[in-house]
Amino acid sequence: MATTTAKSSSASKNASAKSSNKEDSKIKAKSGAAKDLADLFEDGLKDIYWAEKELTKALPKMDKNATSPQLKKAIQKHIKETEEHISRLEKCFETLGKKAKAEKCDAMAGLIEEGESIMEETEVGHVRDAGIIAAAQKVEHYEIATYGTLAAFAKVLGNKESLKLLLMTL
Repeated sequence: MATTTAKSSSASKNASAKSSNKEDSKIKAKSGAAKDLADLFEDGLKDIYWAEKELTKALPKMDKNATSPQLKKAIQKHIKETEEHISRLEKCFETLGKKAKAEKCDAMAGLIEEGESIMEETEVGHVRDAGIIAAAQKVEHYEIATYGTLAAFAKVLGNKESLKLLLMTL
């Protein structure tokens, strides 16, 4: 009986490892398998560039669905900031001698989708406003983590101009 359990456990580990390897290869295939930190930096720029472009579409929807004047004002301010973020990212691409390119950011796509669901599933008023605030905070935390990481990469790579631009966004 112990042999059967050991074989079963071993088979389970092998299946789990194969599943993990498949997931790893999907991630590598999507991201283009960054060869070095410079590639990882560029991939990160492409992700956040896509995210910021999508936010220019999502934020006006949040503004339209918000009822609190203070919340609407904060969202409108963030729309302007997002446009500045996009401009800075385009300059970061220029420091690499590349044209700005967006690649879908699954994390931001999920956050935006969650925010849209909240707006669709809640009644107009305080509860919807609270949901919009929660969704916006999640987006903001993702941006902080991403820009902080990209700034660290730029510093290590010696890309002072990108570092300056990314820190301005933070």
